[in-house]
Amino acid sequence: MYERWEELEQAVSCCKKCRLCENRINTVFGTGNKEAKVMFIGEGPGADEDKLGEPFVGKAGKLMNMAFEGIGIKRQEVYIANIVKCRPPSNRNPQDDEAKACMDYLRNQVIFVKPKIIVLLGSVALKNILGKEYNITASRGKWVEKNGIFYLPTWHPAALLRDETKKIDFWKDLKNAKEKMELL
Repeated sequence: MYERWEELEQAVSCCKKCRLCENRINTVFGTGNKEAKVMFIGEGPGADEDKLGEPFVGKAGKLMNMAFEGIGIKRQEVYIANIVKCRPPSNRNPQDDEAKACMDYLRNQVIFVKPKIIVLLGSVALKNILGKEYNITASRGKWVEKNGIFYLPTWHPAALLRDETKKIDFWKDLKNAKEKMELL
């Protein structure tokens, strides 16, 4: 466990716990309000995120920003992180050992932020946070409460780029998270 944000960020920046470090340009730590009520967790960085060192700055991130703007969530009022901090080759899903190698970093981020709500973006985030028995199609849009935190699984924004019919569900889920945030 880390005592301060700076220590955690430094540990991530020089991490060599798994093979993902071999081809990274930058680690992608996380961004946003470090005291946010709502935290978003995705799977891992893509090419744009690897270049810039910030989560959700590519096409999927731009789509997420548009959804945020449309329902009145300011990106700077939430915290955004990923399961893994380095880009998997060819944007493949992180393998179990890679996710496990990064999990302590993510746990520490959650401990520091102390969110009341965590929105799980996609299957990889869902399975790594709530458990392998969860399925994104069956779980999407349904609240799960664990240890005083409310989790809301939804589609990953990249899935919306492949299937536009998922945008309506994603929009509803973000509105649902915003409404719950205002109640807490």
